[in-house]
Amino acid sequence: MTTELRRLRNYINGEFRDAADGRTIEVINPAVGEVYATSPLSGQADVDAAMEAAAAAFPAWRDSTPSERQKVLLKIADAFEERAEELIAAEVENTGKPTALVASEEIPPMVDQIRFFAGAARLLEGRSAGEYMEGMTSIIRREPVGVCAQVAPWNYPMMMAVWKFAPALAAGNTVVLKPSDTTPASTLLMAEIIGQIVPKGVFNVVCGDRETGKAMVEHPTPAMASITGSVRAGMQVAESAAKDVKRVHLELGGKAPVVVFEDTDIEKAVEDIAVAGYFNAGQDCTAATRVLVHESIHDEFVAALAKAASETKTGQPDDEDVLYGPLNNANQLKQVAGFIERLPAHAKVEAGGHRVGDKGYFYAPTVVSGLKQDDEIVQNEVFGPVITVQSFTDEAQALEFANGVEYALASSVWTKDHARAMRMSKSLDFGCVWINTHIPLVAEMPHGGYKKSGYGKDLSAYGFEDYTRIKHVMTSLG
Repeated sequence: MTTELRRLRNYINGEFRDAADGRTIEVINPAVGEVYATSPLSGQADVDAAMEAAAAAFPAWRDSTPSERQKVLLKIADAFEERAEELIAAEVENTGKPTALVASEEIPPMVDQIRFFAGAARLLEGRSAGEYMEGMTSIIRREPVGVCAQVAPWNYPMMMAVWKFAPALAAGNTVVLKPSDTTPASTLLMAEIIGQIVPKGVFNVVCGDRETGKAMVEHPTPAMASITGSVRAGMQVAESAAKDVKRVHLELGGKAPVVVFEDTDIEKAVEDIAVAGYFNAGQDCTAATRVLVHESIHDEFVAALAKAASETKTGQPDDEDVLYGPLNNANQLKQVAGFIERLPAHAKVEAGGHRVGDKGYFYAPTVVSGLKQDDEIVQNEVFGPVITVQSFTDEAQALEFANGVEYALASSVWTKDHARAMRMSKSLDFGCVWINTHIPLVAEMPHGGYKKSGYGKDLSAYGFEDYTRIKHVMTSLG
């Protein structure tokens, strides 16, 4: 006797529909490694339909007032709160995350972020009107860019969708959003909720694989493409968008340095860093996974971190005291395990370094020491529950090691010396620097990096402005 799989469908122009050619993808629950649903493998016809719907809805949505858009976003936030249990269940099935942590660490920030952008809709700031040429008055208009093609990742399917659609809709744009092929369920539930509030065509969801995303970015309709994903994916998006000079917004990953000086409270730092490194199975672009510690406290710190790792639990969503769940998919499990298997001889696995159980995609909290700056695991994003540790001799070397990677999203400094913290925060080449903490984010502050971590900002007024364009209007006084 077999259980019938749930059938997920695209959301286009206010209705759910299968892919035009009927193709599907199997969706796997990573906590058990079993298929629980199918979702559309959308092709060009589906992308065309979604873009046509978004383009048709754009003029009316663009011309709505900021207060009208604010009311809509506030209704969406309220609806997400009211249906939180359904959203949590869908996200847990999507990702295998601990149920309690999705409830406490994802739903409240998501709702808060939507409400922030609801307020931002009514606070578009710009230079004041004035006369910069005799007999002429100049004014600045901020306008929505148009249809936005958005591609969300699988590490935070719901929250990253919010980071994309909320500022876009608040600014007066319409959206075609593609969730990851491994995590479409919660996004489609969000579409059901949003669809009851916004006009048809304003918000659309198209499911599929990389080719679907490629078709969205290359489509002539969108004025902007936004992606959160790998560096490789971001480069491909930027290359495709360049063909018709489409605006691009990229958030592409990180390799956050965690610089720990000798005056740090080791016990407190280890406790916080372990959480920031292992939360969400390390599948976070800002995760505290690359620790640089002063040589005078290196051995003590490594021993304490290894102990913290051994006490950190991974397991099924409803298990008690679980900090994180499985890796998102079989390929990601293989990638994380590969980094450990390829470690150089001088590296030492202090804790973990192995798969947990034979069901699902769980990996043990891992600590690796004895590493050199040019080692693969130091230079490349693991995106798993693996924390590496290197030692440094002084502030100059700490900066050299910290900045010596191709990513530049987030970083942290741990010290009681205020002047040193200020010097480090000035010189660290990362979009965010935390001091004596790591990973907190708020809706009012920007999130985004430099170098191969991409460009553009999520959250904050800066993220909102990314979804607008600037127009100069000059009028004669004569």
